Amino acid sequence: MVDVDEAFLLRHADDNLVLAQRLGEYVTCAPDLEQDIAVANFALDHIGVAMHLYDYAADIAVGHADRDRYAMTRTEREFRNVLLVEQPHPDYAFVIARGLLFDLYQVRLWGRLSVHPDLRLAGIAGRAGKEARYHLRYSRSWMIRLGDGTEESHQRMQTAIDDLWRFTAELFESFPGEDDNAAFDEYVDELGSILDEATLTIPADPYQASGGRDGWHTEHLGHLLADLQWLARTHPDATW
Repeated sequence: MVDVDEAFLLRHADDNLVLAQRLGEYVTCAPDLEQDIAVANFALDHIGVAMHLYDYAADIAVGHADRDRYAMTRTEREFRNVLLVEQPHPDYAFVIARGLLFDLYQVRLWGRLSVHPDLRLAGIAGRAGKEARYHLRYSRSWMIRLGDGTEESHQRMQTAIDDLWRFTAELFESFPGEDDNAAFDEYVDELGSILDEATLTIPADPYQASGGRDGWHTEHLGHLLADLQWLARTHPDATW
C-alpha cells in the first residue's frame, strides 16, 4: 500500500485544485443553465477535495505550511498535477472528454485509497469517491449523448478525445497498490466500452505525454496559476 507523505498528498490535491480552476473558467459558458450549474458544482467538489488533502499535507509537513500557501504561493515548477487537468477547453466537448478521462481514473483511485489503513486518507477518499462516481455518470451520459448525436457533436467529441488521449497514461504513473501498466490497461478497456457506445474511437497514436508529476508542465499551467494566484501575491498579508 502506498505511503502517505506530503508529496503524495500534494500530487492529488494539485490535480483537483487545477481542474477546479479550469472548470471555474467555464462557468457561464456551458450550453444551458443546468449544465452551467453542474460545471460550477463539479468545480466546488474538486476544491473541497483539494482543501482536505492540502490540510492533511500541512499537518505532516516539516516546517510551516497551510493550504493557502500550497495553493497560492508555489510556482508552476512546484505543482505536481497531471498534464490532463491543466489543458484548456475550447468547447463543451473538451469539458466532457476531459471529465470522462479524469473521472474514470478518480473512481479507481478513490476506491483503492478508501480502504487504505491510514484512516484520515481513507475518509477523504471515501467522500471523494462518492462525488467522483456522480461526476462519472454525468460525463459518461454526455459523452454518449454527444458522440452518438449529430454529425457536428460527434466530430467535436472525437476531436476532443483525439487531443486529450495523450495525457491519460500519466494518470497511472505510480498508481497505488497496483502495477501501473495493468491499471492503465483496465482503464483503457472501460473507456473503450464507453466510447463504443458513443460511436467514438480511442486514437491509434501510441504517444503519451508525461512530466507533470515532476513539475514539468505545458505552457497552460503558468497562465492558469497567474489568474488563480494574482490576488494573494499582490496582497500577501491580506486577511478576510
